[in-house]
Amino acid sequence: MPLKLEDKRRIVEEVTQVVATAQSAIAAEYRGMTVAEMTQLRVQARKAGVYLRVIRNTLARRATANTPFECMKDSLVGPLVMAFSINDPGAGARVLSDYLKTNQKLVVKSIALGGKLIPAKELDKVAKLPTLEQALSQLLAVMKAPLTQLVRTLAEPPAKLARTLAAVRDSKQPSE
Repeated sequence: MPLKLEDKRRIVEEVTQVVATAQSAIAAEYRGMTVAEMTQLRVQARKAGVYLRVIRNTLARRATANTPFECMKDSLVGPLVMAFSINDPGAGARVLSDYLKTNQKLVVKSIALGGKLIPAKELDKVAKLPTLEQALSQLLAVMKAPLTQLVRTLAEPPAKLARTLAAVRDSKQPSE
């Protein structure tokens, strides 16, 4: 069914707004999927905070023009669904990776992250990227380790002195 020009403009505007705040994008071919399977994928994406949209290739090219996702333009062929991760760069990859475990009809064509095109076979690596909370906790652990070691080092001389004095005291007490 052909879209009217104003409908196309509305779609491009909507996707452009999402692209402006997205951290990563994935293009996947959905050929052969049923409506129920696509609905299941959309539900999973919504739960993970991923914007999922079936969009015509020319409209997707227009929406991603002059953005970090412009690198995907050559891979936008065939019936595609676009997944944009808004808050977490790995969220879209996790959703599609989990979905691919049960449904092989979905074929990932390209991944864009940080303005760079990543091969589709790297989907699992992108899916394993830490979330913001995980990254912050890892950073905090790395920052905390030297401080913890410093405190242990500074506390050791007085503790060693106390152990030595206790050993001297025990050796001078008459044994019974």
